[in-house]
Amino acid sequence: MAKGNEQPGSGTAVAGAAATGAAAQTESSLFQTYARYPISLVKGKGSWLWDDQGNRYLDFMCGLAVTSLGHAPEKVGAKLKAQIDELWHVSNLFQIPGQEKAAALLTANTCADAVFFCNSGAEANEAAIKVARRYQQKVKGLDRYEVITFAQSFHGRTLATLTATGQDKVKEGFLPLPAGFVTVPLHDIAALEAAIGPKTAAIMLEMVQAEGGVYPVEPEFVKHVRQLCDEHGLLMIVDEVQTGMGRTGKLFAHEHYGVEPDVFTVAKGIGSGFPVGAMLGKGFLRDAFTPGSHATTFGGTPLASSVVIATIETMLEDRLPERAAEMGDYLMTSLRNRLAGNSFVKEVRGMGLLVGIECVEPIGDIVLAGQKRGILFVSAGPNVIRLLPNLYVSKEEINEAVSLVAALIEEHVAAKA
Repeated sequence: MAKGNEQPGSGTAVAGAAATGAAAQTESSLFQTYARYPISLVKGKGSWLWDDQGNRYLDFMCGLAVTSLGHAPEKVGAKLKAQIDELWHVSNLFQIPGQEKAAALLTANTCADAVFFCNSGAEANEAAIKVARRYQQKVKGLDRYEVITFAQSFHGRTLATLTATGQDKVKEGFLPLPAGFVTVPLHDIAALEAAIGPKTAAIMLEMVQAEGGVYPVEPEFVKHVRQLCDEHGLLMIVDEVQTGMGRTGKLFAHEHYGVEPDVFTVAKGIGSGFPVGAMLGKGFLRDAFTPGSHATTFGGTPLASSVVIATIETMLEDRLPERAAEMGDYLMTSLRNRLAGNSFVKEVRGMGLLVGIECVEPIGDIVLAGQKRGILFVSAGPNVIRLLPNLYVSKEEINEAVSLVAALIEEHVAAKA
């Protein structure tokens, strides 16, 4: 079988190259796009994970805000298992009753009127960018296509969404980037106003810059964005991929700010670990997304829809957004009390159960030390510890996590002294 590293006419060098390639693949046949931790996780339940060696971990990472109902939630699992015995996939060329029900649940509990289902947060953000351009061009008849985003934002890894992202590190090696994106500093109203021009179609922002350091956006700035969109005929797009589905103490984070976006996106927590994303929008955008304007093969399949329905129903029935608000306050208060006076810690901040501990130096070693002590968490930039427990997390589990994280920080400081 021909391998990708063989070159026509290279003679015996081909065999040598193939052998080298085979040797390089001994450890893994995967592209090494992740610097993976040396842990193989094989089982999860609630707030806990187990690896293939039988070690147990308290999970304050949740697959990056994905398993918001905890691992293997029973209600969701039961719905998925029942659907597996009925129907897995049909094309979106047909009516999908479960997809209609999932969309109805979302519109009944948000300011949105219509939903487009896809498979990931990046795809949801792509759909948001496309609907903004198409609305301006096909519905309003204007030559508008630019989307304004903010420094340190994160919107995805497709070419369009990484261009929208306000972090240069994700763009390296992918030039030329697509036109139509302008990035300005967050909270800089003058820069934002100066960036708006005749080509501007939308302003896109997160309510909490999760990947960018767990920075909640200032309420007055959000209101100013809404005002500017209204004044200039722009769409306000809110990226809720990490903040949506109860994580911040509301079903969606923009609810904290008293504004209604024209478009907002969700993924991660909406599927309890099943790959699902969605773009939600106001009713007037139906004129922009008409038949043939956008499509997806796997978005909103019967399997995906069953998981979305079960996840939303569980969150509403068990009042998990309210629980996230309560447990988030408890977590942040506990951290602030436990870390008070520690010169290594600059600030504890966040919203609901999306919490960041900003430190004065990089915290990569603390993340690794935590794994050895049986707790999983992740960074948000080099200096911020990010904590993302599931929305059912107990006070006892929070107490254990706070004790472990504080001890890890203190041990790190002592080791460097």
